[in-house]
Amino acid sequence: MSRYKLIALDLDGTLLTDDKRISEENKAAIRLAEDAGITVMFATGRGVQNVEEYVRELALGSPQVTVNGSEVWKAPGKLLERHVVDPGLIRRMYKLAAYYDTWFWAYCVGDIYNKERWLPESEIDAKQWMKFGFYTENEDSLAVIRQELASWNQLEITNSHPWNLELNPKGISKASGLKRVCELLGIHMSQVMAMGDSLNDAVMLQEVGLGVAMGNAQDEVKALADTVTLTNEENGVAQAIRQYALT
Repeated sequence: MSRYKLIALDLDGTLLTDDKRISEENKAAIRLAEDAGITVMFATGRGVQNVEEYVRELALGSPQVTVNGSEVWKAPGKLLERHVVDPGLIRRMYKLAAYYDTWFWAYCVGDIYNKERWLPESEIDAKQWMKFGFYTENEDSLAVIRQELASWNQLEITNSHPWNLELNPKGISKASGLKRVCELLGIHMSQVMAMGDSLNDAVMLQEVGLGVAMGNAQDEVKALADTVTLTNEENGVAQAIRQYALT
């Protein structure tokens, strides 16, 4: 019997190939894990609306952690808890993005807005905001934006790519969401195996029983993980499941 009761998978750069597919080898390994009595779930920065197709594809009925922990789901369509960002902070981040002319996006309940589609000022308070993101390949701008955000001391700062920043409510992360799932399932974080590739996975990889960084992961994430598997293009998820969860 596996020492792991739960496998938590990031999506982009981890379970998904670069063209956003789940390989047949990864699917087969997930089925083997489930057949062995291990719960397989997603822990992703995506909003739930951008996760549903993969939940259906794998026929998962398990809990989910979405929007970097801002939402925790008991099962598909059954919300356990939600954490929101103050609309005043959303306004301040929007102004930063506009000033530095970066791409930006923001998840709210039921929708996602971005640089090409933003709300009138008067409508911002009416939404429940969960995450704001910046994207720019200007390293200087990214560094200054990060420094400014850190000075506020009101947000969790991570990324899902070397050129972006992702902001969630302070203290909210994939790890905090995973802890709630463990409480729900009656297991300990030491019984969890998690896989990821970016800084929004880092705390999760550190706090579970086995944190697995992808071969394509950011170097900082590899350094924090317990082990490194193959890349997302080489079925790294399947390799890690076979090597660590099914032996």
